[in-house]
Amino acid sequence: MRMVDVIHNKRNGQALTDEEIQFFVEGYTKGDIPDYQASAFMMAIYFQGMNPRETAVLTKAMVDSGETIDLSGIQGHKVDKHSTGGVGDKVTFIVGPLVASAGVPVAKMSGRGLGHTGGTLDKLEAIDGLQIEMSKEKFIDNVNKYKLAVAGQTGNLAPADKKLYALRDVTATVEAIPLIAGSIMSKKLASGADSIVLDVKTGSGAFMKTLEDSEALAKEMVAIGNNLGRKTVAIISDMNQPLGFEVGNANEIKEAVDILQGAKVDDLRDLSLEIASHMTVLAGAFSDYDEARTTLEANLENGQAFEAFRQFIIAQGGDVSMIDDTTKLPQAKFHVDVTADEEGFVAEIDAESIGTAAMYLGAGRATKEDEINHAVGITLKKKIGDTVQKGDVLVTLHADSESAENSMKKVKQAYRFSPEKVDRPTLIHKVIRD
Repeated sequence: MRMVDVIHNKRNGQALTDEEIQFFVEGYTKGDIPDYQASAFMMAIYFQGMNPRETAVLTKAMVDSGETIDLSGIQGHKVDKHSTGGVGDKVTFIVGPLVASAGVPVAKMSGRGLGHTGGTLDKLEAIDGLQIEMSKEKFIDNVNKYKLAVAGQTGNLAPADKKLYALRDVTATVEAIPLIAGSIMSKKLASGADSIVLDVKTGSGAFMKTLEDSEALAKEMVAIGNNLGRKTVAIISDMNQPLGFEVGNANEIKEAVDILQGAKVDDLRDLSLEIASHMTVLAGAFSDYDEARTTLEANLENGQAFEAFRQFIIAQGGDVSMIDDTTKLPQAKFHVDVTADEEGFVAEIDAESIGTAAMYLGAGRATKEDEINHAVGITLKKKIGDTVQKGDVLVTLHADSESAENSMKKVKQAYRFSPEKVDRPTLIHKVIRD
């Protein structure tokens, strides 16, 4: 078999055989297929696409290119979640304890962030002492005891994806939906969960800006998961403004704790309950969504979810007093208000610009070498649909320097106002099961 023939077939719109796809993934991972042929192949996929079988075979080949994590030592049906990324997305810190409070094991492998804020692991490290690196044995033991553990990805998971991801970034093929879906799902499948709930963001702060593209990606990933024997559900959720009111690291942990203690931050609370309800139904803990939702709402109110979070923090070596009293979390030196220059109703908030403003403060990384500042961030005071008078505070910047002009400018650019009342955006656009 020759790679040039595989490229030719896909360029001409043919559905590739399982053998052709496996030939490419194995050859490229080993270095037998050069970057220029891999680039041509991905461009052919970009223009011609792949059918569900091809995408599933591509994903499975990427999973098989490296190690897989054996979580068979965990008792019960293991369920995981994945978000395609957004601004102010601290859902894992609410969903994990919620699902654990229902007795369902959550064994989560997470990563670090490159962009507007830190990733899940970076945010957790705002808590003194919390360990995100642990042995496989310790990870499994924690899940069995406390139903929740979050750790850094270990081992050589999906090395084919790592090589392809880097190449896609420099060949203008990042947006190819089969390649995005295969990349995300290969890592999820290699991580050992029995079922997966996907939170696919759509809007200005999301990778997929349109609902049409978000739905196409969600359907692709659900098909991959179901075709490869993992029960998978995708929720398409709104990212046309930051989720919740906090953007950063320590302040996002604080907001998650507030929700676990009963705070009514509607969009963040509702999305967390939506995701957690589907996770527990997939795991078989409840017969249907309504039963799951009712029980999980009760677990927010009665403190069981918060206690599950506390036990998780203690088990991973974290200073739980910082959760019991969130004023002990890292605090910025300066708090700078950004005010409105006009009156009206908030019509739009460009979430990506808010994220960039947070990165300028030091909450995120522009390069892999950058250090995360856990203390800095942004608190939104006005969201879409809110009334604004001239001089009202739109956001508060939490900074370690009195000069935050670049962040202030980005925030000003993010807000757009309307003289007429504006409806709040729809939070959950669609749930896809097949």
